[in-house]
Amino acid sequence: MTTRRAMVLVLFLAVGCQQATVSVDEPASAAEEVAGQADSDTQLRINTEALLAGASEDIRVDAATIMLFSDNPYARRTLLDVLEHSDNVAARAAVCKALSVARGMKKPLKDKGDFIGPLVDVLRTEDVAGAKMAAEAALLFDYKEIAEGLEKTVKDKTLPVRARLNTIYALKLQLDIKAISQLMDLLDDKDMQISSAAAEALRSIGIPAGRDPRTRKQILAELRDKGMERFQRDWLVRQEAKVSELERERNLWRKLYMGALDKIYAGISDDAEKGKFLIEYLGNAEPTVRLWSLDKVSQWRLGAQSKLPAELGAILVKLISDENRDVRLGTAKLLSLMSELNSAERLLQQLSVEQDDEVKTEMFVALGGACQYAFRPNSGIQLPAEIRKQTLELAAVYLREQDAGKSQRGAEVIRKLLEPEGLSADAVDGYLGLLADRYEQARSGNDKALRGELLNVMAGLCAQSAYKAESSKRFLPLFENAIHDETDLVREAAVEGLANIDKTRAMKLLRKDFVNDRSSAVRKRLIALAAEVGGDEDLVWLSEKVGSNSESEPAWQAMMRIFNDSDGGVVSAWLNKFETEESPIKLSDEQRVLFLELAERKVGGENNGSSGRIIQQKLAQTYTKTGQYERAAAYLALLRQSAQSPAEKEAVLASLLEVYLQWPKVEAAGQLVGNCLLEKDLSSNNAVVQSLDRFFNSATAAVDPNAVFEALTRIKMTDPRPLWQEQLKRWGERYRSGSAKGETQAGGGLEIKPTGEK
Repeated sequence: MTTRRAMVLVLFLAVGCQQATVSVDEPASAAEEVAGQADSDTQLRINTEALLAGASEDIRVDAATIMLFSDNPYARRTLLDVLEHSDNVAARAAVCKALSVARGMKKPLKDKGDFIGPLVDVLRTEDVAGAKMAAEAALLFDYKEIAEGLEKTVKDKTLPVRARLNTIYALKLQLDIKAISQLMDLLDDKDMQISSAAAEALRSIGIPAGRDPRTRKQILAELRDKGMERFQRDWLVRQEAKVSELERERNLWRKLYMGALDKIYAGISDDAEKGKFLIEYLGNAEPTVRLWSLDKVSQWRLGAQSKLPAELGAILVKLISDENRDVRLGTAKLLSLMSELNSAERLLQQLSVEQDDEVKTEMFVALGGACQYAFRPNSGIQLPAEIRKQTLELAAVYLREQDAGKSQRGAEVIRKLLEPEGLSADAVDGYLGLLADRYEQARSGNDKALRGELLNVMAGLCAQSAYKAESSKRFLPLFENAIHDETDLVREAAVEGLANIDKTRAMKLLRKDFVNDRSSAVRKRLIALAAEVGGDEDLVWLSEKVGSNSESEPAWQAMMRIFNDSDGGVVSAWLNKFETEESPIKLSDEQRVLFLELAERKVGGENNGSSGRIIQQKLAQTYTKTGQYERAAAYLALLRQSAQSPAEKEAVLASLLEVYLQWPKVEAAGQLVGNCLLEKDLSSNNAVVQSLDRFFNSATAAVDPNAVFEALTRIKMTDPRPLWQEQLKRWGERYRSGSAKGETQAGGGLEIKPTGEK
């Protein structure tokens, strides 16, 4: 027990003994008064004990407040005694706070002037915290009531500097013009600590210090004219304007500086020099510059044009503990992209002390990626298994969060850490169970987005994980149930999960009801499944998507895969479907070529007579249409060899001639006509002549008709061909220009002027 506390208790014992000596001859009313006084003393002793040794600050302040308004003079004496002695700092603080509380109470405090001297005495001590509370308690008084004690103390240069500084703090709180005048007087004090503290006190309450006595006098005069509130308001407006201007200038110079950095960086072509430049500025004292450097490293990483210098890795790992919150956040996001860095231990260490929630979450995500990489075979990074264990435990905490974003990130980190092997069967089962339980919780809470994200994580574990078998067994029922969910994201994830477990089973389950699902992701996933494991039964629904929308090409590729695995009968049946005019399936020219080439391998060929020739004809037509003239000519040559009649051969030659003219192969066209003339004369009814007619009548011929006509006139004939000569003459007259006349004859050279030439 302290000396002071003992003295207070002895005082109460003496009072009690004195009151106990009441005579038995006194009236009953006097005895009742003594009994009441005894009760009062008991309560006072309880309050005093609470003030001096209360278990908490609230108890001590409550006791002091009760005693402050007590009518018992010993209560007041106890409070003053506590203020005047420093051996019980907590009790003195409670009395100061009780006085501050009294300032806001409606009940007036009797004889409050009793506390002025003791409070000023507290300011004179070395107890900075106690002095501040005393200064705040002094606000119970008007400045004129306490001015004498404060001014005398602050001017007393024989006192310790700390006492004067405490009093400057008290003057600042008073917000009185006379108190401000006292602070201005202190600006010229020879003690730099005092003058600086006075200037800072004035600035903190919005009063300019003034450079000289004349300026200060003007400030005080303006204060008296305007009043404190208006003066401070006007001064604040001026200061805000100055701050805005300074901020504008700062932002301008910052922009110029960052622009200069951009130009310098853009001018560096050597990767090693770029790395050195970024390393230098990652260590810059200005957070804005460090953030700029982080952004450049991120761009370099995402660009993937060259490998980042190895030295950058160590710098980035250190920045995860940077003093600036935004730098830590940017570093965490960057490390999420750079899982190959050995950053897991540093991230886990920083996570234990990080206070910012957003930064902490990003660090957690980066930690998950770093662990996933490190525990892969041949990663080259050796991490203790305990780090994986701690990260999984942390992921479980995030998974249980009610915040959907945090829960999803916890699930994703669990997925990453269950990808490599090395965990016990019980641990794996436990974390898979946590995912399933969190999904059920989200389903009961109707959290649609989270359900979809959790199913996506489960689907990922069923696709690529050392524990794929365990994951598939645990999550299959959830996927089967979720394919009927109304939420697209949930159905999409369920379909992905089923496909990852067993593609053939998934195709069988889904083809009936989901090929036209409203979710494009579901439809595209089924098309992809058909391309992998689909069969003849999938051709119909796939064909309905061909030529319709963005799913057309994937659906067609799936059909081609199925056709490749089908027999000739299936291909032949679909050939008929594609080629009928009333078919709703409209293939593009490229798709038609691919299918016809496949059909030729499956159905046509030399051993399949008419079917083969039909496919070759269609191929020749499509090749011609798509400008693949060399291939068209090759197939027409085959058709000419296999022609069954002169008429059929003549039709093939006419088609071949058209190919030569579109190619253009003028000499080959002339040779083809010459070979025909060797066999017989060509009349206007001949298919080859009709083909030439169409060419000369075309306004969009690919070759100059003059060149073609000249090639025809150079054909040498051993036998007379009067019908052919008549055709040449007719074409010559058609191309004759103006009054120019020409003769058409075998081996002649009638000149045909280009269209429009005079």
